[in-house]
Amino acid sequence: MKAIILAAGKGLRLNGSSRGRPKCLIEIGGTSLIERQIWSIRNMGIDDVTVVAGFEADSVREVCGGSVRYVVNDIFDRTNSLYSLWLAREAMKDGFVVLNSDVLFHPQLLGDLMAARAEDALLVSFNSNGQEMGAEEMKVKAREGLVEMITKDMDPKEADGENVGIAKFGAEGAAALIGIMDGLIDRDALLEWAPRAFLEFSRTRPLHAISTRGYPWIEIDFPEDYRRAVEQIMPRLPNSTGDLEHAEALPHLPFFSPLSA
Repeated sequence: MKAIILAAGKGLRLNGSSRGRPKCLIEIGGTSLIERQIWSIRNMGIDDVTVVAGFEADSVREVCGGSVRYVVNDIFDRTNSLYSLWLAREAMKDGFVVLNSDVLFHPQLLGDLMAARAEDALLVSFNSNGQEMGAEEMKVKAREGLVEMITKDMDPKEADGENVGIAKFGAEGAAALIGIMDGLIDRDALLEWAPRAFLEFSRTRPLHAISTRGYPWIEIDFPEDYRRAVEQIMPRLPNSTGDLEHAEALPHLPFFSPLSA
């Protein structure tokens, strides 16, 4: 199992909260989002991590160092997460977990996803408390534990929950997903979100919805998301003092091998 972190975005909607740096480098409690994600991934025993960078790719490399591999989306400003994931398809072939780099989450969420018996699955925050969703949320409709629909365009009243932005696929599922993405890219779907491919996948193969079980998480798109991450989510996470300096150091790969498109 490998891991892919989609980190090409600029974060324009943060209106200065990112201080002109890539959104994945926003610091919560003194540690960047992407460093927290890499730490959580390593804690799951996954050593092979690929970061898809784009905006200020050198800054991302500087923070992540030699502990990960890199793919660079040179046209990040004219594409979306589907294209970024497609660029990393060589890292998908033996099975993988993919994370949007702008998500702050309780490590148990990744643990639950990886422990799920289903090979192909994504994390869903089911709407059990009546929380309202708007146009920005990637909404999910599930039936008997399987994803039936995933799109931002769904009527919130019809949605069962929200996509967290973390999914996994086994080797067979990954091969199927690569084929789906190849077709979408051939049709110039460069501005589609990665969940568009997940939706097409769910129409041909079972894609299981794994509940967040109420564990805290947040996707950081706007300044108010950042404030909520700092004030409400971070205090509920392990190591809530905010820094990971006492966590096990990230291993350093003995070689640097960027993947080619």
